[in-house]
Amino acid sequence: MKIEAISTNDNQEVQNVIIAKIRDLINYKNLEPGDKLPSERMLAEKFGVTRSNVRDAIHKLEFYGLLKSIPQSGTFLENIGVIALNGMIEDILNLDKPDFKSLVETRILLELKTVRLASLRRTEKDLKRIKDALDAYERKVLSGEDAVQEDLLFHLAIAKASGNRTMNALMLSITPEIITNFNKYHVCDENQAFIGIKEHKDVYDSIKNQQPTLAKEKMKVHFKALYQYCYNVEK
Repeated sequence: MKIEAISTNDNQEVQNVIIAKIRDLINYKNLEPGDKLPSERMLAEKFGVTRSNVRDAIHKLEFYGLLKSIPQSGTFLENIGVIALNGMIEDILNLDKPDFKSLVETRILLELKTVRLASLRRTEKDLKRIKDALDAYERKVLSGEDAVQEDLLFHLAIAKASGNRTMNALMLSITPEIITNFNKYHVCDENQAFIGIKEHKDVYDSIKNQQPTLAKEKMKVHFKALYQYCYNVEK
């Protein structure tokens, strides 16, 4: 899996325009829960955007539980009234773009939960995925290359091993923005990458040995620099 480290500002604006147009279309056609939306191709032509743009906007509305896509059938309104739907879409459109520190803080809170669950639920396939990411991170660091993506892929593998799809989805949603800004905000010094090799191994071993309490503690140790960045304290 590869993560694209790109700015999401432009795409976010396009998404919001399309979401607003979908809302207007729902109201104009008096669509009700269970009704089907026009196809992605038709919406793209109607709104003057690409099908990819429409798909991204639909995925966002699915994430918030407003739409449901069924393969080979189409996209349908979820079981929610029009008044509530309009209010929720308005809230979505008015969401502020989270600042980097908020993203990092969210990541910390999520990962202290996912690492514990991963140690309880991990499969052999999960362990291989985590170990592969760990090895890729170590190779990059020892060769003097930037390993931010490999670091986060390691953590995403842990989130997947947690077996909690919602936590996994949240991690996936905040990761690209973290990658884009990690170096910009100088969260960690150069030595931290080398220290991270052992810390990653400690986390991996505790997950492998199914030690949830130890896994959480090892993740806290690994996040020391992030704690300092977010809270200006040592933990």
